[in-house]
Amino acid sequence: MLIFRGTDWYKGLSAEQMQQIADNWMAWFNRLKDQGKAVAGNPLEPEVKIVSGKNRVVSDGPFAESKETIGGYFLLNVNTLDEAVAIAQECPGLAFGIRVEVRAVAGECPVAAEARAETQLANA
Repeated sequence: MLIFRGTDWYKGLSAEQMQQIADNWMAWFNRLKDQGKAVAGNPLEPEVKIVSGKNRVVSDGPFAESKETIGGYFLLNVNTLDEAVAIAQECPGLAFGIRVEVRAVAGECPVAAEARAETQLANA
């Protein structure tokens, strides 16, 4: 998965420049989709709700302390993390301050897998 961080990349750009970057981004995504490498991808709305704590407190955002807000994602279908990194290096937003986090999607929750392994060891 590619996670795009940074939501103010367009500051100081003209409308024409922003449109060109958006067009380049869509062309990049569509090429990856046509190659079977992009499964899904979407930008995210800037409004944020965070639910946290035992009392399930809801906070509204965006949050000033979050300089690298997640602006969107691509879900990829690739064989290796290195292949995903190579795709991330093609991101049209990199030159404008976007950062791309590359993460493998786990087959299952790592905490659940660890708990199961510990339970099996305790029962052995």
